[in-house]
Amino acid sequence: MQTLLIATRNAGKLRELSEILGGLPYRIVSLDDLGIGEDVDETGATFAENAALKAEAYCALGGGVLTLADDSGLEVDALGGAPGVRSARYAGENATDADRIALLLANLAGTPDAADRSARFRCVIAIAAPGAPTRLYDGVCEGRVAAEPRGEDGFGYDPIFCIPELGATMAELPAERKNRISHRARAARKAARGLADGQRIAVNKSLLP
Repeated sequence: MQTLLIATRNAGKLRELSEILGGLPYRIVSLDDLGIGEDVDETGATFAENAALKAEAYCALGGGVLTLADDSGLEVDALGGAPGVRSARYAGENATDADRIALLLANLAGTPDAADRSARFRCVIAIAAPGAPTRLYDGVCEGRVAAEPRGEDGFGYDPIFCIPELGATMAELPAERKNRISHRARAARKAARGLADGQRIAVNKSLLP
């Protein structure tokens, strides 16, 4: 059975991706499983660039193991698409999820109308292997920023990301429901199909600048 490295230190991401990809004929391992302690700087200007950077770097650090990495974040229209690729660093390098949520809500304080708080979660997954083109898969989930955090599940901005048609935030959804509709789930299902096919699919250049 071939090994697949999921290259993230985010426990929530690792859990979600492992659940979605668990049915594939791959032995899924983490960075800790392989003893990889290095961090890869996210210096790209887009989610696609950052995902590819991480997948390729961790593939090399893992001795050429097939590697999956993602970059994802929240884009708020009223904030010009922010926090975007800086979602994890929106309130500083050592900020907590609560810090980031508080800052985002403060920056939206002058935008009380729900119709003007449109936003989306975006994810790009990259899969890298030696001697093959890096493959990219994207996923988007549209919604709105809630007035206040709701729900105890999920992580990151989930407590303030509301799906209007469900009347609930991501953090209020059970894991199995979230894993059907989330941006990461949509990208992961595309990646799973690519892995299952075993095809060397060229980079989707439409995802790059």
